[in-house]
Amino acid sequence: MSTVPELVEGLGTPIQGVTLYSFTRAFHGREYDLEGLIRKVAAEGYGPGLEVIGFSSFRGFPVIEDSFAGWFRDLVDEVGLVTTSLAVNADIGIHRDRLLTQDELIDYMTLQIKAAAKLGFPIARVQISIEPDSMEALAPIAEEHGVTLALEVHADQYASHPRILALRDRYEKVGSPFLGFTMDWGATVSGFAPSLIEAYRRRGASEELLTKVVDLWNTYYEQGPPADQAQHGQRFGSFIGLAAQNGRPDLGIDFGINGTGLFGPAQVNDWLEIMPWIRHVHGKFFGIDENGEEPSVPVRDLIRLLVENGYNGAISSEYEGWHWNYWQSPFEIIAGEQSVQRSAAVDAGSRMTTDAAHARTQLSAWLPTTEGANS
Repeated sequence: MSTVPELVEGLGTPIQGVTLYSFTRAFHGREYDLEGLIRKVAAEGYGPGLEVIGFSSFRGFPVIEDSFAGWFRDLVDEVGLVTTSLAVNADIGIHRDRLLTQDELIDYMTLQIKAAAKLGFPIARVQISIEPDSMEALAPIAEEHGVTLALEVHADQYASHPRILALRDRYEKVGSPFLGFTMDWGATVSGFAPSLIEAYRRRGASEELLTKVVDLWNTYYEQGPPADQAQHGQRFGSFIGLAAQNGRPDLGIDFGINGTGLFGPAQVNDWLEIMPWIRHVHGKFFGIDENGEEPSVPVRDLIRLLVENGYNGAISSEYEGWHWNYWQSPFEIIAGEQSVQRSAAVDAGSRMTTDAAHARTQLSAWLPTTEGANS
């Protein structure tokens, strides 16, 4: 029988949670509507943390009616979940003929920040297309509404990438506690996902080609993440070339997207570059093997890193394998990955926070607040 470890001062107790993105296949297949999915998350114990993607879950987003916001917040309270992060979009290319101007981008993001506050989310996850100047301009708006902007560090970026360090340095200059990062574990993958290899196999890829794909990815893993976009492009092209040379040009772009844009080869300790600014975590993973472990993401090492650095925010389990894995239940896979997280936290001398009341109090202490916001 397991026992709750005695906590060591300074160790973090990350909040267990999930993003509804993990269940996209079930949502798109109309197995569950939004309410049914939220109730399922609560009933099966995937929370207490709840993350939602605004544009994919809320009709008419970022315009949120008062009645809907009230219904949503009441539902979350009723089922005993805690809103953690609302994923918002920085779509600078929404016009066919031009990019958004700085003023237009600020207006566009302001609408989404207001929506996050109205729905009760203390964090808005923003995307890498937002530059340091824009983040600085958004800081007072975020503060006004009590919403932390946590820019996602996602492969092919990584914590020590010049673009991320430029943002970190601007955060430090601005000094707003409402600016930070979302740590996405996909930047620190340690192996090509076996479930994706199986998906390619089911699409008729030869064992010889699959071995070459894995070998190529392993070569890049040993070399470390790309130094710049030119090197990233070269690696992307090499996967396309490999597919063409082995009689499957139809798989080339897919190999490239996943091999360079989903499976980032940075080392776990790379996250230390931005650790003080990490406000939220996407526990990105791709599957659970027969031993109950994630074979391609170093979940245990990542949890230990967070615990040892006093991280008390939420971790949204983000199952990305749904894109290709149609033969296994995402619900069972999420349950398996969260079991690994809890075990890893205990191994690190701490525990995951799984009680909603504790999570709510902990998250309030972890994030900055603005008096009168979210009302």
